[in-house]
Amino acid sequence: MTRNTAVAVVVLILATVVVGTQLAAQNSQSQNRHYKLIDLGTFGGPASYLNFGHPVTFSSGGVVNQHGTAVGWADTLTPDPFPAFCFIQDCQITHAFQQRDGTVTDLGALTGEASSAAFWISSNGLVAGVAETGQTDPFFPGLPQVHAVLWKDGNIMDLGTLPAGGNDSEAESVNSSGQVVGSALNTIPDPFSMSVQNFWYFNVSYGFQQRAFLWDAKNGMQDLGTIPGGTDAQAIFINDGGQIAGFSYTNSTANETTGIPTQDPFFWENGKMSDLGTLGGTFGYASWLNNRGQVVGASNLAGDQISHAFFWQRGMKIRDLGTLGGKTAFPGFISDTEDIVGAADLPGPLPQNHHAILWRNGTKIDLGVLKGDSCSRANWINSSSQVVGNSESEELCDVSGEHAFLWQDGGPMIDLDTLIPADSPLKLSHAFVITDRGEIVGVGVPPGCPRSQDFVCGHALVLVP
Repeated sequence: MTRNTAVAVVVLILATVVVGTQLAAQNSQSQNRHYKLIDLGTFGGPASYLNFGHPVTFSSGGVVNQHGTAVGWADTLTPDPFPAFCFIQDCQITHAFQQRDGTVTDLGALTGEASSAAFWISSNGLVAGVAETGQTDPFFPGLPQVHAVLWKDGNIMDLGTLPAGGNDSEAESVNSSGQVVGSALNTIPDPFSMSVQNFWYFNVSYGFQQRAFLWDAKNGMQDLGTIPGGTDAQAIFINDGGQIAGFSYTNSTANETTGIPTQDPFFWENGKMSDLGTLGGTFGYASWLNNRGQVVGASNLAGDQISHAFFWQRGMKIRDLGTLGGKTAFPGFISDTEDIVGAADLPGPLPQNHHAILWRNGTKIDLGVLKGDSCSRANWINSSSQVVGNSESEELCDVSGEHAFLWQDGGPMIDLDTLIPADSPLKLSHAFVITDRGEIVGVGVPPGCPRSQDFVCGHALVLVP
């Protein structure tokens, strides 16, 4: 070996050591990345809210887009003028908000002393939700009317109700083309109206058929119909291709096991509603639709005593995703790369604990729980395979929401409270979404508010890496 060659080798070795050290440091920094916490606060009242999820599907992904703009609603100081039918349980008027770059904007309402809530924001900043109209429902004395609304450039638009009649509607999601889906009541009496389980505010049995709708600026609100034989349906998701997922009754007679007619998930495209079927039971629903037209949801098995997660795509029957050895499993989200996250039961005596789970390429990955906890649920996975969700102690397993977690690089699960400043004004109870930029949107509690009561006194928040 010549002297020059020896020198070159030494330089190469030193360079390799330096690069290796830098990479190790970068990996360490990535694994221990910390976050700035932005408390979205309230409009003077006790709490602010994100869409915790539809009462049936528990899907909350539309609360933030990939630009980091988040939406929700917050209490004002004004008491609800309809105390017998409060919009939110603390009986304060709420207003929808939008958060962007740390600035929270009040999106207002349709009229003066009335509430509003924002459920979903599209990739280009369109916001869908609900707002009280200021009128009462003629069928229910004193009950406020609620309409589906759309915010564009900060301006609110009343989407009305179905042409066939009815007084109430609710927008669930909106795509970047401005197409909105949700549900609306008509005036046909229905003892099994889906509104009992789906309109979370007021807790009133409206007693009329609830119909899935599609709204756009050209055609207004259109009834999407039902699965043949059914009376009620609800549209929950619309992707940027205009495909829609939701659920529908398939008949009008109550089952002994569920007390309601058979309910199946549906996929709607180009004017046609397709029945996705179930895994053998009489109850199923879609919990997410991605931009590839793939659907995940949950379905009862035969006998309606057990529910499993399912996956569906065009040309196939729904596929049982299985559990972690226990009885039940529930998906929350499917990415455009077909990663699915949710929760699944473990083996053992009833009631069984559940763990956050990642279904990937036909395998089931148990994400575990935070130290000292017994249950967990994964809510979202981003393009970097970072997963966020909630982990709970044994006594709060059925509540879902005590400690927010981040899971990445094969685990283990990290308590997000350890990745924010120790003097932060909130303790984290829920992590709903992590964007591809790494922002996390969730809910936390201020001093004096128990984590299990975050829907009463919690605050919406954004974590910025």
